[in-house]
Amino acid sequence: MPKDPREFDVIVYGATGYTGRLVAEYLKDKAGFKWAMAGRSLAKLEEVRDLIGALADTPLVVADASDPASLDAMCKRSKVVLSTVGPYQLYGNELVAACVANGTDYTDLCGEPGWMRQKIDQHHAAAKASGARIVFSSGFDSIPFDLGVLMLQKHATEKFGAPAPRVKGRVRAMQGGFSGGTAASLKATMAAAAKDPALIGYLTNPFSLAGGFEGPPQPPATQPEYDEELGSWATNFIMAPINTKNVHRTNALLGHAYGTDLVYDEMILTGPGEAGQQAAEYVAKTPMIGNANDPQPGEGPTKEERESGFYDVLFVGEYPDGRRALYSVKGDKDPGYGSTSKMIAETALCLAGTDGEGGVTTPGAALGEKLVARLQAHAGLTFAAEG
Repeated sequence: MPKDPREFDVIVYGATGYTGRLVAEYLKDKAGFKWAMAGRSLAKLEEVRDLIGALADTPLVVADASDPASLDAMCKRSKVVLSTVGPYQLYGNELVAACVANGTDYTDLCGEPGWMRQKIDQHHAAAKASGARIVFSSGFDSIPFDLGVLMLQKHATEKFGAPAPRVKGRVRAMQGGFSGGTAASLKATMAAAAKDPALIGYLTNPFSLAGGFEGPPQPPATQPEYDEELGSWATNFIMAPINTKNVHRTNALLGHAYGTDLVYDEMILTGPGEAGQQAAEYVAKTPMIGNANDPQPGEGPTKEERESGFYDVLFVGEYPDGRRALYSVKGDKDPGYGSTSKMIAETALCLAGTDGEGGVTTPGAALGEKLVARLQAHAGLTFAAEG
């Protein structure tokens, strides 16, 4: 049973933003829990509540990142606070501190490793003491990858008796864009690194979130290459710098369940032959985020565009003697919005319905297979062994 009785199971903070609204729209049709919508403006909260067709008596909570007292009051009322208010390095400091102080579980969509490292250093011990589970990166970055490696290693261990020391994450197919919040977070991260050179080390070190552990050298995975085993060209994947760090943190928090020698990288497959090579070279030299066409925070695709999106990620576990284990994670909506909003909502519900050790953690370490089960049952994700 959950740790303590509170007024709400989940409060969605940022419910008037684009992604927050999608989360609220998803939760309004779920039964068996108590939830509330939170944001800076009561009038906007009322407007969104009515637009998404939520019940007229859905509780509304006014809270503002610039008003720590309002955040503290909000955290006292809920078992879990789900935040879509980013960039988190600009708007998340006081909220995380309030959750830690009040023993309130927290989840967000953060893909900002420099800020995440700072929060680990500042709050991990206190969160363990208060019981607060601070779960970053609960959207497309990094749930399919974090949980994909978790399930691949379970499959590999069952098949071969030990985890695979080399794991490749390979995006086989994907349709749908990244969010305006992701673009804004990247810009904020670059600005912060320019002011604080120490952050550059956190951004470039694959083990910067692993609690002081430093494992073997990791592949850069930044240039086109041909994968003989998969029969496809592969090139850099834009989410790899955050996903790989979260995978290594999960491994560390799980007592190195994947081994202390794990080598992990992520790339996107572009196909065989000359066409595949050309596509890989184009992706490698064309920024996907950080240009004039980036969506702005609060902007996003139409419902039809979200519904037509999807993704398919293959995980390959390799052993020195040539043995391989294959596992896949697939999502039925666009990664940046449709699937992400369902993933973070189910993460919050999973936190509300379970107990666990406090700390600044990851979806894989905090919730693991319990979250996998929820995502398969409710959020349109498919986890499957392929060999």
